[in-house]
Amino acid sequence: MTKEELALEIVERLKKEYPDAGCTLEYAPDQAWKLLVSVRLAAQCTDARVNVVVQDLYKKFPDVEALADAGVEEIEKIVKPCGLGHSKARDINACMRELRDLYGGRVPDDFNALLKLPGVGRKSANLIMGDVFGKPAIVTDTHCIRLVNRMGLVDQVKDPKKVEMALWKLIPAEEGSDFCHRLVYHGRDICTARTKPHCEKCCLADICAKAGVS
Repeated sequence: MTKEELALEIVERLKKEYPDAGCTLEYAPDQAWKLLVSVRLAAQCTDARVNVVVQDLYKKFPDVEALADAGVEEIEKIVKPCGLGHSKARDINACMRELRDLYGGRVPDDFNALLKLPGVGRKSANLIMGDVFGKPAIVTDTHCIRLVNRMGLVDQVKDPKKVEMALWKLIPAEEGSDFCHRLVYHGRDICTARTKPHCEKCCLADICAKAGVS
């Protein structure tokens, strides 16, 4: 089986296993800026914790303008439980100021424009492009990188951008965003990082390059 064939088979099996998989960061469809905030907070933090912390953040700062006008220290006090509080608060404040001043408070639907926003890297920009704007996207988070290496879609590649570029060649463009969300679910439930993968329960065990190997 070629990598292209393997990729298509994995896509189809994960579709059946996780038909309703979507982004695990909570935000309203008409408030894309909230996803920008959450994905910045999610660095080295669980999505579940982020979803709790942002509730207090938005009670005090309910829109782009409020976060743009807020002091970094005020934001940091609230987001501190997510770790790296000062740098995340600084980036969120700077990002919201740019949204306010350059884009009228709206999130741009251009990948390169997103990359220019403070605290936004390729992973975050792809998440926004896929989830908010429904455009092709490959989100190479830690689950994605770990799983595609184990499955044999990439060969010992750990660099997020290199993994992303490799997957663009293998995953149909219209499947990329949902495929990456399904990898998150699969990585949490089955192909775990902190314990031995549960290969005996995996729908990909018979085609996975590392099945049975911890």
